[in-house]
Amino acid sequence: MSKKIIIGITGSIAAYKAIQLISDLMKKDFHVEVMMSESATQFVTPVCIQSLTKRKVYVDTFDDENPAIITHVDIVKDADLFMVVPASAHTIAKLANGLADNMLTCAFLAATCPKLIAPAMNVHMYENPITQRNIQSLKELGVYFVEPTSGILACGDIGKGKLADEDDLMDMIDFALANKPLLGKKILVSAGPTQESIDPVRYITNHSSGKMGYAIAKAAFCLGADVTLVSGPTHLKVPYGITCIDVISAKDMYESIIESASHQDYIIMSAAVGDYAVQEIADEKIKKNDETLTLDLQKNKDILYELGQRKQANQVLCGFAMETSDLILHAKEKLEKKNCDMIVANHLKTAGAGFQGDTNVVTMITQDDMLDYGLMSKEELAYVILETLMDLEGQRC
Repeated sequence: MSKKIIIGITGSIAAYKAIQLISDLMKKDFHVEVMMSESATQFVTPVCIQSLTKRKVYVDTFDDENPAIITHVDIVKDADLFMVVPASAHTIAKLANGLADNMLTCAFLAATCPKLIAPAMNVHMYENPITQRNIQSLKELGVYFVEPTSGILACGDIGKGKLADEDDLMDMIDFALANKPLLGKKILVSAGPTQESIDPVRYITNHSSGKMGYAIAKAAFCLGADVTLVSGPTHLKVPYGITCIDVISAKDMYESIIESASHQDYIIMSAAVGDYAVQEIADEKIKKNDETLTLDLQKNKDILYELGQRKQANQVLCGFAMETSDLILHAKEKLEKKNCDMIVANHLKTAGAGFQGDTNVVTMITQDDMLDYGLMSKEELAYVILETLMDLEGQRC
């Protein structure tokens, strides 16, 4: 059954951005109902939105077609999420103080589902202590917020107040709709490749895109965890709500992870860390004078092995394995040697699995079990990995 989302649009120049969000939610098979404040209709028309949702857009509290139904109460009874996007300073003030003087604010007050607000306004209005007090009051009552971004605003001022990017809005919708079994847990995820410099313009790396690690980090955040992502160079956008530490080399990744490891409940090493680094990096670009070039490589520190040696009794440690032969054998050896709780073995040679793609095929290996998973998206797999790790943690209790 599709999730039902109530979208409330208020009087902000950013109201037009809600149209794209609604369109994308419809494409994802959400059941979308829309309410608008009177002032919002000055920026976008109800007819425009109705053409997307194929449903009535509600503006007037007293516009009840069926006298047996009180619309602003009835429509939110089975809602999974109430989202106000964009939210003006005026509407935020009303919501923080329980004022219900239009359809949107009445419905918001009547709703018992999770609530999410995406502010958009002038920087000085947003930073005004009164607005910040109202936002904090709503947060203390359990309302989620998507923070606005900084930039040139419609009024010409520069600062924080632009409506969050749609990717961030979507990330927070996923967060608000998800259960939170990892609430209070700290999770560290590594992702992407590492780069080992040869000279100022060249480096050694691998084909990792970072997609699997980023998907795990996002899923962990949606499940309520405090997530730190240690990422090698990728072209991916960091999911909303996640602390990201950008690194380049295996040495950089080692230092960042070891520094943070002792504070984590779960450590998931999905990064493709380079095994070797150039022993002596050239100060200048190496000229192609000879037919061959010999590089002296030295072994990098084994991050997963070091984590296994330092692993605390309450920690869950997960590694990844990718081989071109004898995958399961090598993965089982890695599980023991690195003192991991689980190894996720990537079937590199299977269609739809491995580097760069959006899907994967894996075998999850623990001390007591081995489970094969067929082709699935990396987003789906991320949740399976986390659920398995939560089960492992639960078995210890």
